[in-house]
Amino acid sequence: MKSLRAIRGLTARTQPQLLHIPHRARERVRRKERYRLMRRLTFRWRPAYLCLIFLCQILVSFSLLAGVASGQLSLSSSTIKFGSVDVGSKVTKSVSVTNTATVKITISKASVSGAGFAFTGPGLPFTLAPSGSAKLSLAFDPTQSGKVTGSLSVSGTKGTRKTSVSASASLAGTGVTPAAGFLSAPSSVNLGSVLVGSKKSQTVTLSNTGGSSLIISSAKVSGSGFSVSGLTYPFTLNAGSTAALTVSFAPTATGTDNATLSLSSNASDPSANVALSGTGTVAGGTLGVSPGSLSFGNVEVGSTASKNANLTASGGSVVLSSASSNNAEFKLGGLTLPITIASGQSLSFTVTFAPTAAGAASATLSFVSSSGNASESASGTGATIQHTVDLSWDASSSPSISGYNVYRATNSAGPYTKITSNLDPSMTLIDGSVQSGQTYYYVATAVNSAGKESGYSNQVKAVVPIP
Repeated sequence: MKSLRAIRGLTARTQPQLLHIPHRARERVRRKERYRLMRRLTFRWRPAYLCLIFLCQILVSFSLLAGVASGQLSLSSSTIKFGSVDVGSKVTKSVSVTNTATVKITISKASVSGAGFAFTGPGLPFTLAPSGSAKLSLAFDPTQSGKVTGSLSVSGTKGTRKTSVSASASLAGTGVTPAAGFLSAPSSVNLGSVLVGSKKSQTVTLSNTGGSSLIISSAKVSGSGFSVSGLTYPFTLNAGSTAALTVSFAPTATGTDNATLSLSSNASDPSANVALSGTGTVAGGTLGVSPGSLSFGNVEVGSTASKNANLTASGGSVVLSSASSNNAEFKLGGLTLPITIASGQSLSFTVTFAPTAAGAASATLSFVSSSGNASESASGTGATIQHTVDLSWDASSSPSISGYNVYRATNSAGPYTKITSNLDPSMTLIDGSVQSGQTYYYVATAVNSAGKESGYSNQVKAVVPIP
């Protein structure tokens, strides 16, 4: 209790000063104290406040600068994918580069990493205007199979301060090994029946159905009577392409012959075989020609006339080996020899008469076959149209004119040849010794009673038509 009273007594001695101050006075005192406190705090923190404002201004400035610097280069794709590309082949892709700044950008370097990737254009350096863009070309040429990754880096400078700018993209592609070439050929070829002593040929088509080119190193035939031609080795056959071989059968005896055509290459099927067959036969037929004679009548010299005729085989097939004419004015056409005419069949041909001179002409047409010969006669007459040139002139004004001479030349500059054997007093002349298609030049002279001849008159030109 003593301790409690002592504490209370202490309290009573320290608090009476406040107890006697009126309520309104106490509020005024408190307001003054708060005002003095605020003034002390304001003056004490003003330097720090100013530093904070300055720092904010610096940060805003840097932020604005950073915003300007962010406008640089932009690529239209962050990843450029080339997909699967055959080893040894090349694929090209493009990507756009854009200037997103407000000043010009000069691109001076474009570097590529990754095996098989390459930058192919455009040439450097080049400049992009603000918001301008350009196409960059990239190539992927894999040298081995497998996935390949790389990168594209484009760099340059911006504006007058030459601030460095750059952009980049990743590259991806896969090299694949192309499918090997595959040589395709027919499994067999039958050349049918061929007369002994003759020859028959047939085309064999080879194709590469694989995914890459192949090389045919040889083509050989085993077996008698057969041969192969048409290619020079080594021969490269591209993927999806075809080539033609010619297989021929020339039997030397009757009966069926067989052979094998062997093709060697570096394809996935290195050896391809074709079975060959054919039958040698003996002709027993008879060759005939109809009609037995051809008459062309009159044919103008320099023109032609043609007639058709037929060769026939009866009693068996016939191999026609040659056909000829003993007169060059009669020519045979429409025959490709040697040729086999089957029994009961016919083969048409053409005979053309082309006379080179006037008069009658004839020829014997001869046909040679495996079972005998046949012949046909042909005749015709070369005809011409005789043209004339009519000349006339005015009388000479000189006295005592006895007659006139006429001269002719084939060149406008001469020389001239006299075509009148005697003086012509009539002032007209018909020249009947001209040829078709020729051009002539004429002049005339006057001769008096004393035998004196004048100079040449004016020249006239005459063109003789054809025929």
